[in-house]
Amino acid sequence: MRIILLGPPGAGKGTQAKELAKRLKIAHISTGDLLRQNVSEGSQLGIEAKEYMNKGALVPDELVTKMLFARFDQPDIRQGFLLDGFPRTINQAQSLDMMLKEKKIEIDSAIYLDTSEKVIVQRLSGRLVCKKCGASFHRTNMPPKKEMICDNCGAELYQRSDDKEETIKKRLEVYNKESAPLIDYYAKKGKLERVAADGEAGVVLEEIVRLVNNHNDSLKV
Repeated sequence: MRIILLGPPGAGKGTQAKELAKRLKIAHISTGDLLRQNVSEGSQLGIEAKEYMNKGALVPDELVTKMLFARFDQPDIRQGFLLDGFPRTINQAQSLDMMLKEKKIEIDSAIYLDTSEKVIVQRLSGRLVCKKCGASFHRTNMPPKKEMICDNCGAELYQRSDDKEETIKKRLEVYNKESAPLIDYYAKKGKLERVAADGEAGVVLEEIVRLVNNHNDSLKV
């Protein structure tokens, strides 16, 4: 299976992507991880990306697409892959289509995690991050054992500035303007599958698995 996972910030894409890739035994391709890996390894693309990152600028689509193009040459994607974090815009989706066509690869499904604004705000506004190791917690869903202290390393937890309610709503406005049209893009291609994602992560995962199995009866999860 070759799957794209779509959804607004706070929909649980990262959590679902990791678990779903394990269940399906396919490669999890996170563009965020791919970017960090290239920078860490000092690849030519990573060096170019770091220049933008050091300036506080967004890494251009062209660079991210080149990293993906190279990633699709690796042997583990032959069993399938789950793409997490890309595409985010119609332009990126069109670039992805061209790249996959050149590789003679076709996307099977674009799964959209349909999440309400109320739940998104609740999830993101409660998120806490460790200043030292970067581990994530949640005030309600996954609180630390000691208030504002990381379970893993004992460092202080904090709330990111972009996880405050007002900022979250602005992020959703940007998402709806730039990324939401992807829903129509993949719907017109007959690739879109919607999953109600307001519920518990495990329940949402099982619904995604059910959709995947319905799409491909020969695949046993």
